[in-house]
Amino acid sequence: MAPKAAQKKAGNGTPRKPTMVQSSPYKPPYPSYDYTSSGVRNTNILNLSSSAWQICAAITVLAFFVRLFRIYQPSSVVFDEVHFGGFASKYIKGKFFMDVHPPLAKLLITLAGWLAGFDGEFDFKDIGKDYLEPGVPYVAMRLLPAICGVLAVPTMFLSLKAAGCQTFTAGMGAGLVLFENGLVTQSRLILLDSPLVIFTALTALSWTSFTNQNELGPKNAFTASWWFWLAATGVGLGATVSVKWVGLFTIAWVGSLTALQLWILLGDTRNVTLRIWFKHLFARVFCLIVIPMAFYMALFAIHFICLVNPGDGDGFMSSEFQSTLNTKGMADVPADVAFGSRISLRHHNTQGGYLHSHQHMYPTGSKQQQITLYPHKDENNLWLLENQTQPIDFASDPTGNTSFPGPYAWDAQSPENIVDGSLFRLYHLTSDRRLHSHDVRAPVTEVDWQNEVSAYGYSGFEGDANDLFRLEIITSMSDGKLAKERLRTIQTKFKLVHVMTGCVLFSHKVKLPDWGFEQQEVTCARGGTLPNSIWYVESNEHPGLTEGAEKVNYRNPGFFGKFWELQKVMWTTNAGLVESHAWDSRPPSWPVLKRGINFWGKDKRQIYLQGNPLVWWASTAAIAVYVAFKGLSVLRWQRSCDDYAHETFRRFDYEIGQSVLGWAFHYFPFFLMQRQLFLHHYFPALFFAIMTLCQVWDFMMFRVGRFGDGQISIKGLEDVPYVGMVAGTVFLAASVVVFGLYAPLAYGNQWTKSECQRVKLLDTWDWDCNTFPDSYSQYATLVTSAGGPAPTGAQAAQGPAPPKADDPKADVHVTPQSGVTEEKIEYRDEEGNLLNDEQVAALEGKVSFETRYETRTRLVDEAGNEVADGINLDGEEEHPPEVPEDGSFAGTKADGVDQETMDVHVGGEGQGRAPGKVPVGEDVKKEQNIGGVTTAEPESEAGKETGKDEL
Repeated sequence: MAPKAAQKKAGNGTPRKPTMVQSSPYKPPYPSYDYTSSGVRNTNILNLSSSAWQICAAITVLAFFVRLFRIYQPSSVVFDEVHFGGFASKYIKGKFFMDVHPPLAKLLITLAGWLAGFDGEFDFKDIGKDYLEPGVPYVAMRLLPAICGVLAVPTMFLSLKAAGCQTFTAGMGAGLVLFENGLVTQSRLILLDSPLVIFTALTALSWTSFTNQNELGPKNAFTASWWFWLAATGVGLGATVSVKWVGLFTIAWVGSLTALQLWILLGDTRNVTLRIWFKHLFARVFCLIVIPMAFYMALFAIHFICLVNPGDGDGFMSSEFQSTLNTKGMADVPADVAFGSRISLRHHNTQGGYLHSHQHMYPTGSKQQQITLYPHKDENNLWLLENQTQPIDFASDPTGNTSFPGPYAWDAQSPENIVDGSLFRLYHLTSDRRLHSHDVRAPVTEVDWQNEVSAYGYSGFEGDANDLFRLEIITSMSDGKLAKERLRTIQTKFKLVHVMTGCVLFSHKVKLPDWGFEQQEVTCARGGTLPNSIWYVESNEHPGLTEGAEKVNYRNPGFFGKFWELQKVMWTTNAGLVESHAWDSRPPSWPVLKRGINFWGKDKRQIYLQGNPLVWWASTAAIAVYVAFKGLSVLRWQRSCDDYAHETFRRFDYEIGQSVLGWAFHYFPFFLMQRQLFLHHYFPALFFAIMTLCQVWDFMMFRVGRFGDGQISIKGLEDVPYVGMVAGTVFLAASVVVFGLYAPLAYGNQWTKSECQRVKLLDTWDWDCNTFPDSYSQYATLVTSAGGPAPTGAQAAQGPAPPKADDPKADVHVTPQSGVTEEKIEYRDEEGNLLNDEQVAALEGKVSFETRYETRTRLVDEAGNEVADGINLDGEEEHPPEVPEDGSFAGTKADGVDQETMDVHVGGEGQGRAPGKVPVGEDVKKEQNIGGVTTAEPESEAGKETGKDEL
C-alpha cells in the first residue's frame, strides 16, 4: 500500500482527484479520500490466464530435472546430513534429542524416510559414511528438500506476478532461482535450508497477494480473497518459524508492513470508522499472530508425542521434564529427609547433574578422591546423611556416655527431621569416604575463591571437622510451607555451607580433563552465584520410615511447561554456539559471494556450496540501485520536488521498497550475532534480492519507458519492447551458462583441474582445484575409495572432520611400566581383501603400500626398536614387567589405593550392612560415554551426538 502522503497529496504535488460523496440531500457533497492506491490493478494469481499457468508449469517441470539430476550422488553422508539425518533416526526410535531448530523440517524429512522404509538404525555419524551397504533410503529423504527447492521456482514466478510484473519478468525471476547454484546444492541434501526458503517464499507470495487486495480499497476489504491471502500469510509465518527461528525475521517484515497498513487505515476517517478499524486490527491479530502461534505450538506437540524415550539430549532438560520420558519416571519417594537417609543430591542449575564420586583420585592438589557432577543415575551418586554427633546408646549405658558407632547408627533410631541450619556430614556409600573440603585450590578453576571438594576417609574413620556442612534453605525457591522449614525431597532448595571455610558447594559449566572423564567440576566457592550453588534431594530412603509416610514426586510440567522450557534451552544453546569453524563466514561477505562451504570430497570429486556469481552480484547491485534511488528521492523531497506526484515513481518506491525491506530484515540481524554463521544463512535474503532485481528490471524495461518502438508479442506474454525481451533473454542465458560452469561443485560431478582453475575468479573461493585430475580420462582408471571423503586442501583439513581409515594407534597395546609396545600389521588390496605373506611378497616392487591396519604382531620398545623373544634386536635384553600376585599393576588409578587414606576395616562397625562396591570398570564405561550429553556442539561438527546448527 502506498504511503499516506502519496495517497492524499502525493508528496508536495497536486492531490489526487477526490471522489465526491453525497453526505445529505441538504448539504453539499464533500471530498472523501480512501486508502485505495492509484495505479494498482487486481493481480490476484488465482485469476491468472491459462497461458501464464502453462509457462509456470513448464518452468516447474524443468526445475524437477535440475534439482533431481543425479540426486543419488554422492551415496554417502554429506556435511550436516550428519545432524539432520541423525535426528530422523532419533524420531523413528522415539529418543529425545535437543536441537536449536524447531521441528517442522526434521519431521517432514523423517516422514519421507519412514514412508520409504527407514528403520532408524543408521546413525549418520560421520561425513562420508556409506548409505548403500546398510540400505538407507537416503534418496527418499533427499527428495523432500529437493521438492521444496523445485517449488521455490514457481513460487518466485507467482510472487512476481502478484507484485504486478510482466509474465516475461516473472519467468526470468523463476529462471534465476532455478539456475542458482547455491540453492541447487542446498536442496539436494538432507538439510533444512531448502524447506526454510520455500516457506519464506510462500509467505512472501501470500503477503504480496494480500497487499494487492488491500490496496484495491474499502470495497475489497473482508472479501473471501482478502481473508484467504491474509490467513495464508499466517500459515506461512507459522511454517517458516517452525523450520528455523530465522522465520522471526519474516514475522518482523510482515509485522512492520502490517503496522504501516493500520496507520494508513487510521487516516481514512470517512470510510474507516473506529469499529471498522478495530475489525481490521483483530483480523490481522488473529491471522498473523494467533494462527502462526497455534501452528508453531502444534508442531511441538507432535515433537513431544514422537520423542517419548530418554535420549542423548535429555541432559539439557530439567528433572521435571526428564521425568515425563519413559523409564525416566521416578516412583514416589518419602517427603521428609532424616538423619540416616540415603539420598542423591541434584544440582539445580547446569542441567541438573548428580553429586557423584568414584574411586579415582585428583592428580593434583590433595590427590584425594574426585567429586564431580554426573548426568546419569548411578550407585555412585548415593550419600548417607550423618548428624554431627553419633546417637546415644542409652540401652547399654544409662549415663549417656556411649554412642552408636558408624554411619548406619541412625537406622534403628526414629527418623529425626533435618531443619534449616542443621549441621551434618555426607557419607559416600560405595567408597566409605565423606564429602570434604579444605583450603586447597580447585583442580581446574584455580582461583582464590574456589576450593577443592573431595571425598576423604575410610571405613571406620570417624571423619574430621572439614567434613561438616550446614544446611541453608532458600525459602524463595522452595515449594510449600514445610519445605521452607525443613529438608524435604524435591521441594526444598538449599545451599550447603562448609562450616570450616564458609564456602558453599558449587558447580558450573567447567569440565574436568580426561583424568576426570570430562565430568563437570564441583568446587566450594566463597561468594558463588546463587543458581550454581543450589541443590535439592531427588531420591530418599530411610529404614525407619513407615509405609504410610508422606511421599512426593516431580510435578508434571504439562505441555505448556515443557514447551516453554524447551524454548529457553534452545535459545540459550543457540546463543552459546560461538566457537569458530573452518567454513564460517560473516555477513559482509555474503552479498558479494566472497566464500562458500566445503560439503564433501571423495574420489576426485567435490561438493562445495557456491552461488551463481552472476545472480548474486546482479541482485546485490539491484539492492544498491534502490538504496541510491531512495536516498536521492528523499533529498529531492526535502527540496520540495514533485517526484511523488508521478504515479510510476510512487509505485517504484513502494513495491520495490517492500522487497528490499524483506531483504534487510533477513540480512542485517546477523550483524548482531557473535555466533557461528555460514553462507547458507543468506538464502532467505537472496530470495528477496532476486525478487528486487526482477522488479527493478520490470520497471526499467516495461513501466518507466519503452526502449524502442518495436514491440514483440508471444502467446502467453504481454506485448513487450524488443530491448526488454532481448536483454532479459541474454541475461537469463548468461546465468544458465554460469550455472553450468560451476555445476560440478553442486552435483559432485567429474571435473578437471584446468576447468576448475579457469572459473575460480576470487582468491577467497577456497575449494581446492588440486582435488580434481588433469583430464577426464583419469576417472576411468580411478579406484573408488572405500573410506571417507578426502580433504580438499589446507582449508578442508580444518573443516568438518572427514572420516578416516582405522588409526593404527588404536591397535597398539602398551604393557604398563614395561616400555614395550605390541603392534599388529596386515596387508589388504584396494577392495579390502586380506593378503597373505606370499601375495604380499609377489606384489613387492610392483605396487605401493599405504599403512592403515595391523594384524601381524611384533614387539617394539619405546625407541621403536623391534623386540623378539625378550631380546631387543639391538642386542639388549628386555625384562618383562613384574606383575603382582593379584594380577594388577601398581599405580593404576582405577583399582589403586589412596595412600593418604588407607582403607582400614574395623570389625563390628555400624548397625547396618554397607552396600556392595560398584565395579569401577562399569562406572568408567558410563562416564566415557557422556560426551555431548550436557553441552551443545557447534554446527557441522561431524560425528557429534547432538547436532547444533544455527538460528
